[in-house]
Amino acid sequence: MLEGAQKVPSPKLDLFIRKRFLTPEECAEIVARIDAKRRPSEIADDLGYAAYRTSETCDLDGADPVVAALNERICAYMGIDPAFGEPIQGQRYAVGQEFKQHTDYFEPDGPDYARYCTVSGQRTWTAMIYLNDPAAGGATRFKVIDKIVQPETGKIVAWNNRRADGTPNPATLHAAMKVRSGVKYVITKWFRERPWG
Repeated sequence: MLEGAQKVPSPKLDLFIRKRFLTPEECAEIVARIDAKRRPSEIADDLGYAAYRTSETCDLDGADPVVAALNERICAYMGIDPAFGEPIQGQRYAVGQEFKQHTDYFEPDGPDYARYCTVSGQRTWTAMIYLNDPAAGGATRFKVIDKIVQPETGKIVAWNNRRADGTPNPATLHAAMKVRSGVKYVITKWFRERPWG
């Protein structure tokens, strides 16, 4: 699992980074798809704070051969059966856009927990890939371990949203920092405890 990745040295969470997981050409193909179908991003357990997440999102079409091949590759790399994966999502951040501190798991006592977790269970792993290098800003900050990951075309970042005992890990708290110049594109794939859908 996670061949060629560097594990971030922290006892608080399992976080892996690998450069050049995708080629610039592969990234460009996905960027074009995100641009074609992007919409304002949404948020689970909405706190009613409009500026909390200001990016745009695209639900990538799993029937698209390019997306299907990418999905297979991510699942193989993660060593997780594709049945446990959510569809791949693309995100676009323009200048000034961000996603403030959040975790990818659903809060067990949050208002949307039952809605999102009844069928497939909690999120387990997150795999995120940067599709380009914005001119400035756009890093991902893991506050609890004081780790900042800079965006770099083709770089994959993966982390386990759970502790060793299977409970949600608050040390995975992270933020997509504001893009200061240029545009940032990423894709995210989340995995669940039980088969998706």
